Amino acid sequence: MPQLDTSTWFITILSMIFTLFFLFQLKISYHSYPPNPSSKSTKLMEHKSPWEEKWTKIYLPLSLPLH
Repeated sequence: MPQLDTSTWFITILSMIFTLFFLFQLKISYHSYPPNPSSKSTKLMEHKSPWEEKWTKIYLPLSLPLH
């Protein structure tokens, strides 16, 4: 039974890692980023809700009239 020749594994793995690194660097370098991202306004908008303008009473279940 023949033995597995592992003498070329080191150069093969090293070249594969280098190629992957090079390809990822190219992919990242061609990606376009926005030059200056704009920040959103931190001012909060006020919303008028119907319950803010009038008083409402909350009834507890025990305070309801008995039937």
